[in-house]
Amino acid sequence: MSKNLTPQSVITEEVTLRYDYALGEVAGTFMDGLKQRKILATRCSKSGMVYLPPRAFCERSFEKCDGWIEAGHEGVIEASTVVLRGFEGSRPPPIAVAFVRLDGVHSAIANYVEGLDLSDTERAMDRLAPGTRVRVQFVPEPQGRVTDFYFVLAA
Repeated sequence: MSKNLTPQSVITEEVTLRYDYALGEVAGTFMDGLKQRKILATRCSKSGMVYLPPRAFCERSFEKCDGWIEAGHEGVIEASTVVLRGFEGSRPPPIAVAFVRLDGVHSAIANYVEGLDLSDTERAMDRLAPGTRVRVQFVPEPQGRVTDFYFVLAA
């Protein structure tokens, strides 16, 4: 290293990116359903599997999913976590996230769980145990984004 240069341990840079994402037929239909407060899942008539998030093709039959159903607005937690460290652009921690299998569906979708006291992580994780029933809650004005809904513990 030259005598005139000093080592730097951190370089701070701000980068702003805009990204337009083409949804396609399956994700587009799902997002349009959210605007109407509907959770839409795809169904394969050959295997009988119902997928959420929706899929274009069935993982069992390898056939194209050929139908849509409206998933129930309640379901069970399959897996969950409490995130204690955030990152730029995300909600401030702590946040609870769960994979939930909604009624009438064979797979699970992840989203935030709201309305929990997250100050005691152990207690929060006990309340988010697999098998715990939750229900879908929509934001006041859905925009056709996955963040249009979240989960709350069912009564």
